Amino acid sequence: MLLVSTSGVLGRAVTLAPVVTIGLRALLALGFLVLFLKWKSISFKIQKKDRLQVILGGILMGIHWVAYFKALQLSNVAIGMLTIFTYPALTSILEPLILRLPFQRIHLFLGLLVLAGIAFLIPDLDFENQYTQAVVYGLGSALAYALRNILMKKQVARYHGSLLMMYQALIIGVALLPFSTQVSTEALQENLVWILALALLTTALGHTLFLLTFRYFSITTASIISSVQPVYGIMLGILFLGEMPQIMTIVGGLLIISAVVVESLRTARSGKEVKS
Repeated sequence: MLLVSTSGVLGRAVTLAPVVTIGLRALLALGFLVLFLKWKSISFKIQKKDRLQVILGGILMGIHWVAYFKALQLSNVAIGMLTIFTYPALTSILEPLILRLPFQRIHLFLGLLVLAGIAFLIPDLDFENQYTQAVVYGLGSALAYALRNILMKKQVARYHGSLLMMYQALIIGVALLPFSTQVSTEALQENLVWILALALLTTALGHTLFLLTFRYFSITTASIISSVQPVYGIMLGILFLGEMPQIMTIVGGLLIISAVVVESLRTARSGKEVKS
């Protein structure tokens, strides 16, 4: 979660258009992941029956990234990161419907608690200002991310997380390649360090580790636990960008942490009961 949380600060640091940033990020991450898979001697083969879902997962991931970075550019780390964290609540509703799993009321409650925390960080809704536009992009990003995670649940049980991320990075990189080639050499040089960090730390390492957690948790549980990301992101924003949170941000963060702690304790208790 700490590695994935670097996306907020790094996304704010990059001055390129989101489609360019995400295209370059995906292509660079693709290189890192290919090297890792070869080093670990992991097969590149994806069964034919799973290819369509992997492709759809890559498309949804691309939408998630582009919309998220647009939200960051229109606002700040806090608004950008926290608006996409409506996705745990969306996941808690969508996962039982799509995967036909038993519905657990606690997940809906915790999802609503996360939403309540996020509500403290969203300014007054005015669709003419950039912050409201950022919220809309963030919500779109959240929906795409929730659907992608649900879609990848069965694939993670069959394939290594790095392999799935590699193919998703390939799909995103190829789809956005036309935009990536239009950037000037000077602009690329100014942003290369940040894009490299996004590709290695956030994407190749962070998202791969997050995918691997799906083997041990339901998508809803993993989503709610990952709600600590905005807290990490805001802390990084304070350290590196000087974006100090207001009191409402602190209140919202406490609500989000509460949901994370409750779900973590519930998961740990359930695991002990299963083992016994």
